Amino acid sequence: MKVLMIGDIVGRAGRRAVRELLPVIKEEYEIDFVIANGENAAGGFGLTEAVVENLTDYGIDLLTTGNHTWDNKDIFEFINKTTRVIRPYNYPTQVPGVGIKIIEKEYLSLGVINLIGRVYLGDYNCPFRSLDQAVEKVVDKVDGIVVDFHAEATSEKEALGWYADGKVGAVVGTHTHVQTADERVLPHNTAYMTDLGMTGAIDSILGMNIDEPLERFLTQMPQRFKVATGDTQLCGLMVDIDDKTGKAKKVKRITRIHKLNS
Repeated sequence: MKVLMIGDIVGRAGRRAVRELLPVIKEEYEIDFVIANGENAAGGFGLTEAVVENLTDYGIDLLTTGNHTWDNKDIFEFINKTTRVIRPYNYPTQVPGVGIKIIEKEYLSLGVINLIGRVYLGDYNCPFRSLDQAVEKVVDKVDGIVVDFHAEATSEKEALGWYADGKVGAVVGTHTHVQTADERVLPHNTAYMTDLGMTGAIDSILGMNIDEPLERFLTQMPQRFKVATGDTQLCGLMVDIDDKTGKAKKVKRITRIHKLNS
C-alpha cells in the first residue's frame, strides 16, 4: 500500500495547497491513504470542525495533531465524536480524543499512531514506551502502521525512528515546519524522515506572515501572528509499505508548489 504523509498544514494557504495539489499527487503515485498533520490548519492555530470537513473533502483520510491540538476551543465540541482527527497518544489518559486510529479502504487497513516529544515541548508520557503500547493494540488488526512523531528535537525524532525500526512501517516527524532531506528506509524496513516539512505559504516564517515573527525576534515583545498568503507548497513523504509484512519498501520525498496566479 502507498501512504502519503503530509507535513503541518498552516491556515488557509495550506488548505489551498492541499486542495490544488493533493489530487494530482494521489493520482501520480496511486496513493491509498493520506495522513496529514492538521494542528495549524485553522487560522494557524488548532482545528475547527469545518476545517476538518474541508480537508477530508480534499482527500485527506486522517488528521494528526500535536502541541497546538487545543489552541482552538472548537475542538472540544467534536474531538470525541470525529473519526477524522487524533491527538498524541502519550497525553494523559483522561485527555479527550484518541491517539490511535485504524483506517480501512477496500482490502487494506492502516494503523496510525500520533505521539508527541518531550524535549522542549512538555512533560508527556514517554513516547518510546507509548509507542510499544500503541503498536501492541493494533499490530494484529492492520496491514501496516505509520507514526507521526510531533517533536522539536531532531535527536529525539531520530532516536524514536531507530527504536521503532522493524516495529512499524514508518516514523515521520512533524512540528518544525522545515522539510529535512534524510528520508530513508532503516535496516529493519521502517521508513523514516526527521520532518515532513510545512504545507503553507512559501514566503513566510513557518507559514506565518514575516513581519510579526521578525518583530518579535528584534524586540522580544509579544506579537499576534497572522497566516501568510501567496504562493504555497505541499510537503510530505510517500511511503510504499508491503501489506503482507507491514514493512516499508521505498520512500519518496514530496515537495510541490502551487503558484497563486497559475
